[in-house]
Amino acid sequence: MPDTSAPTVSAASAAQIAPARVGSALRVLAWLNFVGNVLIIATGGAVRLTGSGLGCPTWPLCTPDSLVPTPALVDESIHSLIEYGNRMMSPLLGILALVLLILVWRVRAQRRDLFVLAWIVMAGIIAQAVVGGITVLTGLNPFIVGFHYIASLVLVCVTAAIIVRLDATPGPRALVVPRWYVVTTHVATLALAVSVFFGVLTTGAGPHSGDPSVGRSGFDATVLEHVHAWPGYALLALTVVLAAVAWVRRLPVRGWVTLLLAAELVQVAVGLYQARNGLPEILVGIHMVLAALTAATMTVVVMRLKAPRNTPTTA
Repeated sequence: MPDTSAPTVSAASAAQIAPARVGSALRVLAWLNFVGNVLIIATGGAVRLTGSGLGCPTWPLCTPDSLVPTPALVDESIHSLIEYGNRMMSPLLGILALVLLILVWRVRAQRRDLFVLAWIVMAGIIAQAVVGGITVLTGLNPFIVGFHYIASLVLVCVTAAIIVRLDATPGPRALVVPRWYVVTTHVATLALAVSVFFGVLTTGAGPHSGDPSVGRSGFDATVLEHVHAWPGYALLALTVVLAAVAWVRRLPVRGWVTLLLAAELVQVAVGLYQARNGLPEILVGIHMVLAALTAATMTVVVMRLKAPRNTPTTA
């Protein structure tokens, strides 16, 4: 005889408790959007660090009469191909964002969180294409270029959030760490944001303008290097505390905090080496990409501070 003493859950209730299933296609698209937004930071860095920022001197066309680099432009230098290659990342990311949005559309009623995040990515990609055009039309204004980078970094964080939320369970969520730990994590996040901001200003005052004819912001790059480093060191110190406490107290975020610490250590090492060796282009590019990956990891850490109530959590 079956046991009838155990409580039963209706199909409707079960649908509310369990997350809407995400298929493998949605999971792949989420990762492709994340990787694509990291790659466009790398290709954008390549444009700037090779002096190819005005390789295509107009926008949206490459030249006043051609959408693509002309043979004459290609013969003159490879800069047009580098710039055009970066431009082609925008329509590719637009397609990936659109397909992601279409896949999320089917579960929008149950997974409004994914639906909103997918819309943010779609809108962000469109806005970034426009900002890229403004960047060219303003002759690589360092402040516009800096905003362009920060917007890309934010999109990397949003796509990382989508990946985290794919297996989320709807319903009330509760902290899985002490409240002081949450505050410390948010202070570390602020330190990261300040470090990135001053890093962008430092780059805008430095030698890598994207084109030899482009002026710089006028700030003292040497002073900004130190100002950029101070919140970076504060971030590193805070993350050491967060990682140590997480492992001692066996907090469920310990794995991600450890990964964050590793990313920061590599980033600090790259930053120190490039600053003391004349800002070699390849290391500046690596520094830019690592900043985005560090921000994405911080996004995951913040999102892991809470979990569905009465749900076992792991590192």
